[in-house]
Amino acid sequence: MWYHFGTQHGSGEQFAQLSLEYFHHYDLGFLKVMNDYFYPVVEGIETMKSGDDLKHIQHFDIDKTDWQEQFKALEVIARDLDRKAYFIDTVFDPWQSIKRNMAGETIKDLMANYPDELLRALNIVADNLIAYCKRSIEIGSAGIFLSIAAADEIIDRDNFLKFVKPPTMKVFKAIAGLGKMNTVHVHGKNLFFDDCIDFPVDIFSWWDRGPNGPSLSSVKKKTSACVMGGIDQTIVSRVSPGFLKEHVKQGRKLGGDHRFFLAGGCSIDGWAYPGSLKAIVEAAKATGTD
Repeated sequence: MWYHFGTQHGSGEQFAQLSLEYFHHYDLGFLKVMNDYFYPVVEGIETMKSGDDLKHIQHFDIDKTDWQEQFKALEVIARDLDRKAYFIDTVFDPWQSIKRNMAGETIKDLMANYPDELLRALNIVADNLIAYCKRSIEIGSAGIFLSIAAADEIIDRDNFLKFVKPPTMKVFKAIAGLGKMNTVHVHGKNLFFDDCIDFPVDIFSWWDRGPNGPSLSSVKKKTSACVMGGIDQTIVSRVSPGFLKEHVKQGRKLGGDHRFFLAGGCSIDGWAYPGSLKAIVEAAKATGTD
């Protein structure tokens, strides 16, 4: 279970402390470290509007960005969890990295009118993310949890295959084998899941208990990788602890006895009742062995 702590304005040490308090309080099996230090923007350009704007996206020194705070957090977490538990670090795909804080309202126009410039920029962003991922794993992350926008309510399939998948594949190929738990989080509701099944990862994560799935068992048949899911993250803050315990038992059965990590299909609400989260953990421990 994970959620955004909202500490992107603060220090890495502060973020690490919150993450570790959360992990130890609920006695989780592994820690998904959030990453709310956004991809660095281009100085002097508040909105990416044109091909000329996109040309300003360049390779940079990852140590001279806000990511240094994430690295500080990872170092603290690595020392605390050394030989006790795995932690994985969160990254957003190159397309999302540009969209989230540089082109939220212009990304469709950029794809339609400046495709070559956008592809070039995405390739550079992928290189910078590769450098970031390698550093994260060197510090101690067991792998990278990379969220990819892969649903038709976010982007149409043709643009997904052109602008989202190729640079994401570049990142995963560069870090394949470097971590034990490299994970692709296939994000969205109406997923292009079959277009993601060839990513070279250790784990697939998605909203398996959403209205459109796909199911954990069906994905297991298509890959030798592990699957992560079983808990509908959208209900955690909306139902009782008793209901959640039964929900976890069902999720445990859906995941099976091997190649399965019990987890939510995405972030839970940050205001979820602590008793509900404890109930989830208690039910998980009661339904299987570590």
